[in-house]
Amino acid sequence: MHRDAPAASPAFPGWLASLAKRRETALFVVLVALIVCTAIARPQFLKLQNLRDVLLNVSIVGLLTAGMTVVMLMRHIDLSVGSIVGVSAYAVGSLFVAFPHLPVFVALAAGVAIGLLAGFVNAALVAIGRVPSLVATLSTLYIFRGADYAWVSGGQINASSLPHAFSKLATGSVLGIPTLALIAAIVLTGLGIYLKQFRGGREHYAIGSNPEAARLAGIQVERRVMRGFLISGAIAGLAGALWLARFGTVDASTAKGIELQVVAAAVVGSVAITGGAGTILGATLGSLVLGVISIALVVLRISPFWEQAIQGALIVAAVATDTLIARSLAKRMMRKRDHG
Repeated sequence: MHRDAPAASPAFPGWLASLAKRRETALFVVLVALIVCTAIARPQFLKLQNLRDVLLNVSIVGLLTAGMTVVMLMRHIDLSVGSIVGVSAYAVGSLFVAFPHLPVFVALAAGVAIGLLAGFVNAALVAIGRVPSLVATLSTLYIFRGADYAWVSGGQINASSLPHAFSKLATGSVLGIPTLALIAAIVLTGLGIYLKQFRGGREHYAIGSNPEAARLAGIQVERRVMRGFLISGAIAGLAGALWLARFGTVDASTAKGIELQVVAAAVVGSVAITGGAGTILGATLGSLVLGVISIALVVLRISPFWEQAIQGALIVAAVATDTLIARSLAKRMMRKRDHG
């Protein structure tokens, strides 16, 4: 009994130190601080409707950020997600106009299928055509959006065209939690488990850390990159269907520019632009931080133009932090090598 006691005492401080070193812990502290400070300045910030709005808005952005994380882990980027959301939202709305009694599950599946098709175009350009992902997805961003404008031709889908069961995805709740947020939480949890617990998920990290070493280790890099863009596209397609449920009215400009917010959330959420580092939890916390800032600016009656400036500052801070950490690790490795 006495021999076991000393071994247990240092375990807790070690666990606590490990938790403190994680970027997710810092993000959580920042999130709590934002909520507390805003609530002190404007107590109405903690109204149930404001918190509900944060959850609903962050659910869609969080989904897109998770898909972006899978791509960024492999040193790529998907700038077409906003356009995919727009096309998917209008396509699902058009299905409801043509088939008013379409089951909700079929509508969501249609959104995912459209996203998969768009993701396949990106995957083929990047993995097969060897086009840099920045160039490829910037091109498809305009291609998908242009096709959307040509298809819509100035029209729009209104909330009156949607069945009540579909709209309840955004208006309904389970135990006080919005249904849309629960759907997002299920997808995010599943994706997080895939990246951490399955070999295919861990290969994303290996590719991002060192693509050549991953290839020498027998990892099929091109196939894994294609799968990453397919995942990103499928999630963007689902997000488009949920966007339709959330806002009801969609047109050719739906979700225009949201890709920049998604990239910002991923970077703020500790997903490294250089690949190989990041988690779904961190990306989700990054989305929450930006979502709370957006609502807080409205509650505090601060010009919304500051939101973009704050996002830019957070990106710079996140990138600078990653650079400092990388340099610190490099120095540590050099010291160990010298000692060896």
